[in-house]
Amino acid sequence: MTLALDRVSYAARGRLLVRELTLEIVPGKVTVLAGPNGAGKSTALKLMCGDLAPASGEVRLNGRPLAAWSPSDRALQRAVLTQDPRLDFPFTAAEVVAMGRSAHHGRSTRDRDAAIVREALLRTGTGALANRDYTTLSGGERQRVHLARVLAQIAEPAEEGWDRFLLLDEPTSSLDITHQGVVMAIGRTLAAEGVGVFAILHDLNLAAAYADELVLMREGEIVAAGHPDEILTARTVEAVYETRVHVQRHRELGRVVVLPLPL
Repeated sequence: MTLALDRVSYAARGRLLVRELTLEIVPGKVTVLAGPNGAGKSTALKLMCGDLAPASGEVRLNGRPLAAWSPSDRALQRAVLTQDPRLDFPFTAAEVVAMGRSAHHGRSTRDRDAAIVREALLRTGTGALANRDYTTLSGGERQRVHLARVLAQIAEPAEEGWDRFLLLDEPTSSLDITHQGVVMAIGRTLAAEGVGVFAILHDLNLAAAYADELVLMREGEIVAAGHPDEILTARTVEAVYETRVHVQRHRELGRVVVLPLPL
């Protein structure tokens, strides 16, 4: 099963933000969506998670139209980490992570939920923050706590045949270079466990290092899709971003590296 956009379009205030977009998030793979500001990336994610309804086309989750699933059943199958999650109440970090288990009310036990919360905190390197007041955390710490929350949400399949999906909107934007790698490594581990991972990234080098498939958007349309090694050419990147770059293959990693050139 997949989470799929099928020829989806969306307009706001008379402007077409996404045009005939077809995109599949496949269990067991990391798919990265990249492109310049205003390309329609966040709109695509909002359509994918059901925050926006398409003007045309269809969004499907595990073989059924997204609109046919109840909000609670959607939450059992896909978790979403938005760009700037808002929370201004003095919960502890552990209590914030435990919010991810609310969709499992009546399906799980208190002990099971507590174990999953501890594992999510450990996985994201936020265990030491468990009893800290969330409002006192740095931006990067808050981002990792919310990542732990969505990991707790889809920690296990809720029903047989329900594949799980993790949708991340710029999950590394507030993080230092170490924790950027931690977050992307978590995505790779989840993919190995059978989760379909989708991330919007601005950093093409992170995409090249961790993505199974890279999708490049411009002006609401997909202009290239495939393995990063195949589509991250100087010609393609310069056409999408309208800037000069140098692309080379990293000798040790075996992946391409994109270097912006002075304007």
